[in-house]
Formats: sequence, C-alpha cells, structure tokens
Amino acid sequence: MSKFAPAFCLSLILAASALPQAGTAAEGGATRADAETMVKKGVAYIKSAGDAKAYADFTAKTPQFILHDLYLVVYKLDGTVVAHGANPKMVGKNLIELKDIDGKAFVKERVDLAKSKGSFWQEYKFTNPENKKIEPKAMYCEKLNDTVVCGGIYL
Repeated sequence: MSKFAPAFCLSLILAASALPQAGTAAEGGATRADAETMVKKGVAYIKSAGDAKAYADFTAKTPQFILHDLYLVVYKLDGTVVAHGANPKMVGKNLIELKDIDGKAFVKERVDLAKSKGSFWQEYKFTNPENKKIEPKAMYCEKLNDTVVCGGIYL
C-alpha cells in the first residue's frame, strides 16, 4: 500500500461527507422521511379522531403535527383547503388555480395526482414559513377518501 493511501482515503471521505444526503432538506429542516411519517400519522389521526377534530388540530399547530418547517395541509379533491398547519387563513379557500412563482398550478396538479396515484411526491416553489423566502419544496401526499393529506419539506 502506498504511503499516500491513508491521505487519499481521508480526502474521499471528506469529499463524500460534503455531498447532499438522500432524504435531507434545507439545513435544520425536516427530511423526506419526516414528511412521510408525519402524513401517515395525520392520516391515522383523521381516521381515529374524525375529520373535524383532526383538521382543527392540524390548523392549530398542535405540536405533534409540526416539526421544524414541516406541517400538514389537507385539501378536498376540488382544491378547497380544510386544514393548514402554517396559515389558518387558507382554510375554506379554494386554491385549485393557485400557481407558484414559475406558473405551476401545483394545487391542481396535487389533486390530479391524488386521484390517479393515491400517494406521491410533488415538487414546486413555496414560501418557507420560517424564513419567508420562496424556496423549492417537495410535498408528500396521500389520498384519504375525498381529500389529500400532505406534508412538505423545503429543499
């Protein structure tokens, strides 16, 4: 073995550690795994506590449904918000025509994906509630009856 081998190996390890890790999000934010877990927890809670109680708890930012920049949002399949963990003013509004900064009708796409796939990841741009900046976001969603339950991470 060359006398340079240990230094070369250390260089590779340091370089690899600087690469983004699969499943990570914005620094200090939730991960893809966190989002999937939170949505599954939300779906289970809706099934056990009922729609009204669950939606109220998601919107009230109950601590068990908030993790860093991760919160839950629930839409009816017509695009109407029934729960929103970051902005209670959105509840009751139909956002089917809402577009991100790039012109992507992400709520319409989300509803269409829920109808065709059931569970999925979706990417778009949205304002991060922690720093108020528009950032790339990945949203994990699951269809539940006539709604879609989602939780997203900022990338």
